[in-house]
Amino acid sequence: MKRIEIITGASSGMGVCFAWQLAEESCTFEKYRTDEIWLVARRQDRLETLKAQIEQKYPSVKIRTVPLDISGKEGAVKLRELLSAEEIEISVLVNNAGFGTYGEFASTDTLREMEMIELNCTSLTGITGFAIPYMKKGSRIINTASLASFSPLGNFAVYAACKAYVLSFSVALAAELKGKGISVTSLCPGPVSTEFANVASKGARKNVRHGLSPEKTVRHAVKASRKGKLYSMFALKWKIQAAGSRFVSRYLVAWFTYKFCKRPSN
Repeated sequence: MKRIEIITGASSGMGVCFAWQLAEESCTFEKYRTDEIWLVARRQDRLETLKAQIEQKYPSVKIRTVPLDISGKEGAVKLRELLSAEEIEISVLVNNAGFGTYGEFASTDTLREMEMIELNCTSLTGITGFAIPYMKKGSRIINTASLASFSPLGNFAVYAACKAYVLSFSVALAAELKGKGISVTSLCPGPVSTEFANVASKGARKNVRHGLSPEKTVRHAVKASRKGKLYSMFALKWKIQAAGSRFVSRYLVAWFTYKFCKRPSN
């Protein structure tokens, strides 16, 4: 029986950081030693480069690249087919794949918004469901939600709604799986320095404004998952914003962000 860890969205940003952190964890803690880390993303060249770098630094860690488009139901089913062909136990599943779109909903590409829902929600749900039968006591799930999970956001409407789904699903799943000894941690970061803004704005904004370290954000999430924590928010200001969202009108937040937090898009 091969013990594996799976990271989706592993070719860039926090996905790359998760790959490094889990490789380090496997080498540091005997309890968390893994036989193979699966890096799942579309860009095979990036995955192969990352594989070479990790295996050079951590020779005892075996990396498997899985160049796959996991979007929607079809993408999740493709990953299920790979799982069913192996004798495996999944010790860690990181659902990190996803993207956002900037701009007023009426002005954005509706098809693009629908694609985002397929990846951010449908794929995550399917992959999680297909992975759970391969999990045992001590297995961990980390779902990348967002600080945007806690409030509706103008100029970011569908993304915030997607991440609200991820957070709600993750919390309910944590309650259901607790008796089986499987933990679920929701990573809820605010701005992090990744390619996110460039993709969300279609190049109109190259860098995430006020972005914090993806390495520190992910390190905190991996540590939180080892402790069985329900949430991971690295920065104190993110925790304050999340807590404060309980006391502010959801419509007021949506209106304020629509009026005063414009997000550029080409």
